[in-house]
Amino acid sequence: MPEREYGFDEEVATETREKLKKPPLYRVLLHNDDYTTMEFVIYVLETVFQKTDADAFRIMMAVHTQGVGVAGVYTYEVAEMKVERVTHLARAGEYPLLCTLEEEPQGD
Repeated sequence: MPEREYGFDEEVATETREKLKKPPLYRVLLHNDDYTTMEFVIYVLETVFQKTDADAFRIMMAVHTQGVGVAGVYTYEVAEMKVERVTHLARAGEYPLLCTLEEEPQGD
Protein backbone atom coordinates (compact mmCIF):
# COMPACT_ATOMS: atom_id res chain seq x y z
CA MET A 1 0.00 0.00 0.00
CA PRO A 2 1.50 3.36 -0.96
CA GLU A 3 2.29 5.68 1.87
CA ARG A 4 0.52 9.02 1.87
CA GLU A 5 2.30 12.20 2.58
CA TYR A 6 0.43 14.68 4.66
CA GLY A 7 1.62 18.17 4.03
CA PHE A 8 0.32 21.63 4.40
CA ASP A 9 -1.07 23.26 1.33
CA GLU A 10 -1.15 26.96 0.73
CA GLU A 11 -4.84 26.84 -0.07
CA VAL A 12 -7.42 27.46 2.59
CA ALA A 13 -10.55 25.40 2.48
CA THR A 14 -13.62 27.54 2.93
CA GLU A 15 -17.12 26.37 3.31
CA THR A 16 -19.77 28.48 1.68
CA ARG A 17 -23.31 28.23 2.83
CA GLU A 18 -26.15 29.15 0.62
CA LYS A 19 -28.58 31.39 2.44
CA LEU A 20 -32.06 30.04 2.26
CA LYS A 21 -34.78 32.55 1.61
CA LYS A 22 -37.84 32.30 3.83
CA PRO A 23 -40.96 31.37 1.88
CA PRO A 24 -43.47 34.17 1.39
CA LEU A 25 -46.37 34.17 3.82
CA TYR A 26 -50.03 34.66 3.02
CA ARG A 27 -52.89 36.14 5.02
CA VAL A 28 -56.13 34.19 5.13
CA LEU A 29 -59.00 36.69 5.12
CA LEU A 30 -62.65 36.29 6.06
CA HIS A 31 -65.06 38.74 4.42
CA ASN A 32 -68.30 40.07 5.85
CA ASP A 33 -71.67 39.32 4.28
CA ASP A 34 -75.29 39.79 5.32
CA TYR A 35 -76.13 36.09 5.74
CA THR A 36 -73.33 34.22 7.51
CA THR A 37 -73.98 34.18 11.24
CA MET A 38 -71.47 35.44 13.77
CA GLU A 39 -71.68 32.07 15.50
CA PHE A 40 -70.65 30.26 12.33
CA VAL A 41 -67.66 32.59 11.84
CA ILE A 42 -66.56 31.90 15.42
CA TYR A 43 -67.00 28.15 14.79
CA VAL A 44 -64.79 28.38 11.68
CA LEU A 45 -62.12 30.36 13.51
CA GLU A 46 -62.03 27.88 16.38
CA THR A 47 -62.08 24.70 14.29
CA VAL A 48 -60.12 25.56 11.15
CA PHE A 49 -57.72 28.12 12.61
CA GLN A 50 -57.53 26.78 16.21
CA LYS A 51 -58.27 30.20 17.71
CA THR A 52 -59.26 30.63 21.34
CA ASP A 53 -62.78 31.85 22.17
CA ALA A 54 -61.47 35.37 22.81
CA ASP A 55 -59.37 35.52 19.62
CA ALA A 56 -62.21 34.08 17.53
CA PHE A 57 -64.61 36.70 18.92
CA ARG A 58 -62.12 39.52 18.27
CA ILE A 59 -61.53 38.44 14.66
CA MET A 60 -65.26 37.90 14.07
CA MET A 61 -65.94 41.46 15.29
CA ALA A 62 -63.26 42.80 12.91
CA VAL A 63 -64.98 40.96 10.06
CA HIS A 64 -68.37 42.34 11.16
CA THR A 65 -67.32 45.95 11.73
CA GLN A 66 -64.48 46.43 9.22
CA GLY A 67 -65.71 44.12 6.48
CA VAL A 68 -62.68 41.83 6.61
CA GLY A 69 -60.58 40.08 9.24
CA VAL A 70 -57.28 38.20 9.21
CA ALA A 71 -57.83 34.63 10.35
CA GLY A 72 -54.15 33.71 10.18
CA VAL A 73 -50.85 33.96 8.30
CA TYR A 74 -49.38 30.83 6.70
CA THR A 75 -47.23 29.53 3.87
CA TYR A 76 -49.06 29.39 0.54
CA GLU A 77 -49.93 25.69 0.66
CA VAL A 78 -51.31 25.86 4.21
CA ALA A 79 -53.22 29.09 3.48
CA GLU A 80 -54.74 27.57 0.36
CA MET A 81 -55.80 24.47 2.29
CA LYS A 82 -57.44 26.63 5.00
CA VAL A 83 -59.34 28.66 2.38
CA GLU A 84 -60.64 25.44 0.79
CA ARG A 85 -61.67 24.03 4.18
CA VAL A 86 -63.56 27.22 5.15
CA THR A 87 -65.28 27.36 1.76
CA HIS A 88 -66.32 23.71 2.06
CA LEU A 89 -67.73 24.23 5.58
CA ALA A 90 -69.57 27.39 4.52
CA ARG A 91 -71.18 25.74 1.50
CA ALA A 92 -72.14 22.69 3.56
CA GLY A 93 -73.85 25.04 6.03
CA GLU A 94 -75.39 27.00 3.15
CA TYR A 95 -73.52 30.20 4.02
CA PRO A 96 -71.97 32.53 1.41
CA LEU A 97 -68.90 33.22 3.61
CA LEU A 98 -66.03 34.38 1.44
CA CYS A 99 -62.51 33.35 2.44
CA THR A 100 -59.52 34.55 0.42
CA LEU A 101 -55.75 34.80 0.72
CA GLU A 102 -53.30 37.58 -0.05
CA GLU A 103 -49.56 37.81 0.19
CA GLU A 104 -48.24 39.21 3.47
CA PRO A 105 -46.20 42.40 2.90
CA GLN A 106 -42.49 41.76 3.37
CA GLY A 107 -40.98 43.67 6.28
CA ASP A 108 -37.34 43.57 5.06
